[in-house]
Amino acid sequence: MILIVDDDIAVRTSLGLLLKQAGYPAKGVATPEEALHEVQEATPRLVLMDMNYSLDTSGQDGLRLLGQVKQLTPQVPVILITGWGSISLAVEGMKAGAAEFVTKPWHNDSLLQTIRTILSLSEAAPETDPAALSRRQLDKQYNFRDIVGQDARLLHVLRSVGQVAATDASVLIEGESGTGKELIAEAIHQNSQRRRQPFVKVNLGGISSSLFESEMFGHRRGAFTDAKTDRQGRFELANGGTIFLDEIGELDMGSQVKLLRVLQDRTYEVLGDSKPRRLDIRVICATNRNLAEMVQQGRFREDLFYRINLITVRLPALRERPQDIPLLVQHFVDGLRATYNKASLKVSTRAQHWLQEQPLPGNIRELKNLVERAVLVSGKDELGPEDFQAQFQRVPVRQPEPGELPEPGTITLDELEAQMIRRTLEHYSGNISRVAKALGLSRGALYRRLEKYAIPFDVE
Repeated sequence: MILIVDDDIAVRTSLGLLLKQAGYPAKGVATPEEALHEVQEATPRLVLMDMNYSLDTSGQDGLRLLGQVKQLTPQVPVILITGWGSISLAVEGMKAGAAEFVTKPWHNDSLLQTIRTILSLSEAAPETDPAALSRRQLDKQYNFRDIVGQDARLLHVLRSVGQVAATDASVLIEGESGTGKELIAEAIHQNSQRRRQPFVKVNLGGISSSLFESEMFGHRRGAFTDAKTDRQGRFELANGGTIFLDEIGELDMGSQVKLLRVLQDRTYEVLGDSKPRRLDIRVICATNRNLAEMVQQGRFREDLFYRINLITVRLPALRERPQDIPLLVQHFVDGLRATYNKASLKVSTRAQHWLQEQPLPGNIRELKNLVERAVLVSGKDELGPEDFQAQFQRVPVRQPEPGELPEPGTITLDELEAQMIRRTLEHYSGNISRVAKALGLSRGALYRRLEKYAIPFDVE
């Protein structure tokens, strides 16, 4: 049974009829007290909950009821129903445990799709414990043929992908550049019910704010000065299938608002055509940024953040799964044998061990380029460590922002200490006493470090 909680009888009736037609038994109640009574009497499969039940439209009634329902039945998913003006309130509800929020007036198809997705995720009970599935077992159940590796961290990701692929849940893929986020997005699509529909990739980092609407929604001829012909937008191309929004962390605030409206309402308007168009689409996003931090800094909308990450998948960096490096090298070599007509091409065991010891900040993409360069330049049939060392391109390490620690593996403790001493000397204009005090050292200990790192100083 799905429980509808709303003080408006028209809303309860409308939702009740919609759910009944879709095959979901439903019951409507008008007050928080009635809702709590129903939850205690018979646990519902899902709760559709309004945010306001009194003349006070602050939404605190809804947040209070949400907390009470989650306390009684933490496993029951709750979908909040809210107006556009109180989306910030709905975000507070997501933090408090709500599974999703929809806005009034809702679209029946989108609401039913949301309900199906939430129920699928909450009621998934695979016959086999997914944590126990090996790579071989995963490959029997799902199509992961383009993904190489069997590290435990990667297998955890693939199990999650297999579970959520069958739903229409929005997925946020996090990970460093070059870790294979696009491959994971494709795997989600290929293992979904939309696999025979379009899979459209969009690099949001490459779209300027002035072209965002035209690129994403399309335009009519004459909609603006350079609009010589009609143009289909990316959302229209992906309709019925999946859209992959890569580098979503690069989107400016104005474009974030426009994207949020589309993801919320599943409608959009083509530039030069005021007629709204409906969308049936699954959304997968990816980023190499920390969106949660960006939300705190005011650089990414909190409501959009909660809209896109119903499910979050974090891809491990290659240095976190070094045992997969030989498998990846072999995979690349297999492809290069045919490409360059070198049937005897192989990589020595010593070379594979050397590659496993490298930090490879560019991850899989860097490894692939390194292998191909070594094959092209060496001309050998068997590649040794020296062939990769000759082609190894050390990328200059990005200097951390003020107050930011360097990335692990990019600097030693001695180098970090020397940098801090130099910065502190500069800050205090070479005053040894003040530098020592700021660093928590005695003057003697500071002098020893200055000599150790060959840092020039004036004797006081």
